[in-house]
Amino acid sequence: ALGLGDTPAEAAECAAESLRDGFEAARTRYVREWREWLPAPALDAAPPPSRDVSAMSAIVLRTCESKENLGGIVASLSLPWGFAKSDDDMGGYHLVWPRDLAETAGALLAIGAIDDVQRVLSYLQATQCDDGHWPQNMWIDGAPYWDGIQLDETAFPILLMDLARRNDALPAADVQKFWPMLRRAAVYLVTQGPVTQQDRWEEDPGYSPFTLAAVIAALLAAADFADGQGDATLATYLRETADCWNDSIERWTYVSGTDLARRTGVDGYYVRIAPPEVAESASPASGFVPIKNRPPGETSEAASHIISPDALALVRFGLRAADDPRIVNTVKVIDALLKIDLPGGPSWHRYNDDGYGEHADGTPFDGTGIGRAWPLLTGERAHYELAAGRPEAATRLLHAMEAFANEGGLISEQVWESADIPERELFLGRPSGSAMPLVWAHAEYLKLRRSLQDGAVFDVAPQAQQRYLREKKTSPFTIWRFSHKCRELPAGRTLRVETMSPATIHWSADNWKTTHDVTTRDTGAGIHVADLPTAPLGAGTELLFTLFWPQAKRWEGVDFTMKVVATSSSR
Repeated sequence: ALGLGDTPAEAAECAAESLRDGFEAARTRYVREWREWLPAPALDAAPPPSRDVSAMSAIVLRTCESKENLGGIVASLSLPWGFAKSDDDMGGYHLVWPRDLAETAGALLAIGAIDDVQRVLSYLQATQCDDGHWPQNMWIDGAPYWDGIQLDETAFPILLMDLARRNDALPAADVQKFWPMLRRAAVYLVTQGPVTQQDRWEEDPGYSPFTLAAVIAALLAAADFADGQGDATLATYLRETADCWNDSIERWTYVSGTDLARRTGVDGYYVRIAPPEVAESASPASGFVPIKNRPPGETSEAASHIISPDALALVRFGLRAADDPRIVNTVKVIDALLKIDLPGGPSWHRYNDDGYGEHADGTPFDGTGIGRAWPLLTGERAHYELAAGRPEAATRLLHAMEAFANEGGLISEQVWESADIPERELFLGRPSGSAMPLVWAHAEYLKLRRSLQDGAVFDVAPQAQQRYLREKKTSPFTIWRFSHKCRELPAGRTLRVETMSPATIHWSADNWKTTHDVTTRDTGAGIHVADLPTAPLGAGTELLFTLFWPQAKRWEGVDFTMKVVATSSSR
């Protein structure tokens, strides 16, 4: 008998109680409760010749939920390359990442585990920070661990709540209960975006296609909730901001005519992430991004040279069509640089020059290494193939994910992609020494199973699909903020100046020969906006403006400049 406790006496008492109850009683109860919980869809047979790991995936998700802080699901019970760590190493994935948690809850929805999803939403409500965001990661009791801020981790709880509502897992009374949480999260996104402090790989700041897709979709979902709560002013502002950011995605993250584009035979592609300075330089091709986990001297690359499957999120969240030429171009570059063909099927790297993985000789990652293929990226690519109308290709990728699992059905964070090194237990196409099981990977697998069953991507954002793919909605605005000082105004656009307190915008289009004043108005999100009637201004016009703060009775004391430029045809 095994007994656990805070003291030896407590552990001994637990063991003694188990022995008194007997093994058969414990076994019978254990098996009965698991069989009662496992949702039927998780046990449905997968398409042949599948090595079905859906039941194991569901078990992994439930096993990683805290038994004390209900709804808190850790990213993994494992410690990556733990065999090379000391007993004093407190690292590992036994923490809650809000993004992974929301992805996991989406998979629970996909298999019909509605009660579990409601526990997750309650946990998210209890752990939200006062300003509306969630920590980068946290201990199971909600105490923050790392202090980075990733905007997608605040967007995902909104998308989860919307997904739950659309799948009859969020009654009207619960919408009312969770609305304050959702509103704070939406306000945080709209005030802090579009630049994220960290991308989803927890490394770099800037304009990330994945983060932008999640945030824009979340703003549209939050606007629907705001309408339902009678907050029409906030709903309008959230949609207007989403539209403006959506129109800017290509300007921020798409490059054309680069050496890489010529080498891969495409016009252009979406980069992995563009540095924050893009707002002022107007092109991601002119910036550099840090590359983590690389040796000294190899820690910076031109943004235009770094590619990631993250751009497929623009399709996953409904912002771009799967056959959009820019997406198709990017897929070609992704496959040229990141695709790895393995015995079980293809997989992909997070980005080129990634350093998170074993070294070439198989020694464990120690702060540097070589990035390896991720099974969850195979699942994400399968969702793209399904969105593109190729279910057979998506099914083959489902089988690849199953082939990457170990003998017990556990899916790892990464798989080994080089020749076998038996003495290190590394075999081609099999789990590496990274985290296993990775809950996020199992969640992606279950959602893929559901998507194939439905014949459509399960967690796509319908608001974005309707607004951008069917209605072809564009924005009349270009947004300027102190945290986002854009230097160019496309001709025909209205300049929207946003401040965190009331202001008067004093502006001129003829070097102060004539001036105009526009007073800001409250958006309901703690942001005040003034729309300057700049649409009639022609390309080449130089716009000057400054601000007067009525509450402080002072001028800003700085003149800001914007140049009207010819309208881009990228959107």
